[in-house]
Amino acid sequence: MRIRATLWLVVLISLYASAQAWATDEIQVYNAEIAEVGQWTIEQHLNYTWIGRTQPDFPGGLVPNHSLNGTPELAYGITPWWELGFYAPFAVSGGGQVLSNAGKIRNLFVSPNAADRNFFYGINFEWSYETSPFAQTQYALEIRPIIGVRNSEWEFIVNPIVDASFGALGEADFAPAVRLARNLGHDFFVGAEYYADYGKIGDFLPFNQQQQELFAVTDFKAGVFDIELGAGYGFTAGSDRFITKLIIGYAFPVPGKGDSGTNSNMPLKAPAAAKSATLAPWQTSSVPDVFAGLQ
Repeated sequence: MRIRATLWLVVLISLYASAQAWATDEIQVYNAEIAEVGQWTIEQHLNYTWIGRTQPDFPGGLVPNHSLNGTPELAYGITPWWELGFYAPFAVSGGGQVLSNAGKIRNLFVSPNAADRNFFYGINFEWSYETSPFAQTQYALEIRPIIGVRNSEWEFIVNPIVDASFGALGEADFAPAVRLARNLGHDFFVGAEYYADYGKIGDFLPFNQQQQELFAVTDFKAGVFDIELGAGYGFTAGSDRFITKLIIGYAFPVPGKGDSGTNSNMPLKAPAAAKSATLAPWQTSSVPDVFAGLQ
């Protein structure tokens, strides 16, 4: 009951603030876990910038301060190593205006059974069609490699992301994300996540103009839902000073498994219920591995 009350409080505060409220898209570290074959999952991201930059990143862009960002995401497991995802991002401006950032499609390729591996990896390709309040170009591509190690108590994951936009004003930026988390048992994690945007590859911004943010996070289960809560602090002038994030995830029953399949493999990229790793890096699983040639 305390967990549910806390969850609803965060949601209500975020929604209330948006009425007074550019925001950051999904604030998340991918961990190579995906839906089972034939399974649908859904996540809702909510990020609120309590204290942020008061100037837009470009003329006509949204101002981050007091903004709410929401990203509903549907995903579907196609094979043991391939998941397809669909996004419909939106934001609420400081004046209370609700804005759509069109949509995204992603293809996530991973080592199968990532939750059972000591060493896991993958790569995500995310195509975006963006609207003018959010970007100066219409089309963008995120390339997100995933590299991680874990045991029954700890996990360390790195996403060295490249964000590329296309057109006269397009460029490729380096925006890494890192996660270190401790498994306290009973589907409960605590940890730290680091997010940055260094700017254009080959011509990085001065340090104080870069986005550099550190989040304290916790992941847990609330009934059939997987929850992640986080609070982040930006320590450069180019960062938002204080942000909170909420991710709610649910996995629909796996076809053919009945109720026993419900939430058996909820793929929150920053997991709320990762299993103890049992496979060594050189061990193979019983399903085909799209990366087998690299092992």
